[in-house]
Amino acid sequence: MTSPATSGKTYKRILLKLSGEALMGDDAFGINRATIVRMVEEIAEVTRLGVQVAVVIGGGNIFRGVAGGSVGMDRATADYMGMLATVMNALALGDTMNKAGLTARVMSAIGIEQVVEPYVRPKALQYLEEGKVVIFAAGTGNPFFTTDTAAALRGAEIGAEVVLKATKVDGVYSADPAKDATAVRYATITFDEAISRNLGVMDAAAFALCRDQKLPIKVFSIFKHGALRRVVEGGDEGTLVTM
Repeated sequence: MTSPATSGKTYKRILLKLSGEALMGDDAFGINRATIVRMVEEIAEVTRLGVQVAVVIGGGNIFRGVAGGSVGMDRATADYMGMLATVMNALALGDTMNKAGLTARVMSAIGIEQVVEPYVRPKALQYLEEGKVVIFAAGTGNPFFTTDTAAALRGAEIGAEVVLKATKVDGVYSADPAKDATAVRYATITFDEAISRNLGVMDAAAFALCRDQKLPIKVFSIFKHGALRRVVEGGDEGTLVTM
């Protein structure tokens, strides 16, 4: 495993995958205002470098489709509820961005035109070229697919150079670092190595799509100050999963 040694801006267009849980901060559920403001500041710092940013946001801080299905709710219905939760998070994220001086556009895979505009690929590309931050809501628009899969799909569609998966952990480790003090962080790892070692970088469908499209994945901690900028600039931050 080798560590990136480049400096300066590495990526021109990124797809940032944020989990809904990341918006909770230290709260038990919902959106922590200080947390979302800090995340937007991190994104704004990257846009000032001239990087085009698209975001896929989850909804686990409000509702999780899989959890709903596990307690007797129809799985498809639960997943649609989860998609609507992502729309709520996307609206909150977009509003925070606009108040911070960014220009955000929320695009939904489910038609709710009174609230947000529908996802149309050429329009999303136009917004990115104009320097706007595009927030993709409602996952893929279909049940049984996670927001990880939505991130892989949208990343491929918009020609992103990398999918940045923001987590609570600062990369991919050989074992759970919370349970194993000897766990080591990989600087880089191949798709095949991640599969053979069962490292669980993303769900299987998302991971397979990134691998097939030769779309690298960077896993990093969104809770480390300045980590997003260091990732974009090619610093030794997180783990790069590549071919």
